[in-house]
Amino acid sequence: MADFKFCPQCANALEWITSLEDGGAKERLRCVSCGYTHWNNPTPVLAAIIEYEGKVLLARNAAWPGKMYALITGFMEAGESPEEGIRREIQEETALEVSALDLVGVYDFQRMNQVIIAYHAQAHGEVRLSPELVDYRLYALEDVKCWRAGTGQALAKWLLSRGITPQYLER
Repeated sequence: MADFKFCPQCANALEWITSLEDGGAKERLRCVSCGYTHWNNPTPVLAAIIEYEGKVLLARNAAWPGKMYALITGFMEAGESPEEGIRREIQEETALEVSALDLVGVYDFQRMNQVIIAYHAQAHGEVRLSPELVDYRLYALEDVKCWRAGTGQALAKWLLSRGITPQYLER
């Protein structure tokens, strides 16, 4: 939020200004010249718990440090539904085809100003990773470890729905 400094309409500096809105006073970055407001609304992010060959597929992004593996995630494109978006993301990032898709839940991820829409996807085909991903692993449901934020909450809920008590990574 702090790196958004200039108005995209007139290029003047934005200022923190409090104004009355529905629900009361709210401080936002606003342009005093043209009246533009930077709303800073959360971005929807799609996530997939991919069940492949009876196991959970977790992947490692090329940009991540260390050996962290996580769910397949991505942003919706204009004009697509969340279901269409997650099917596309799975296909683009793993080359897998989705045979069944179920909503797991919606989770806030305030650290990244995102709202995560998480799905369970049953997928088939041959895994071929996009250049965005460097590796993947398949985990037996009882061996997968969850994390305590963002998509890890969705994974834990899904494991519980399968009768498995989630195990968590230690920090």
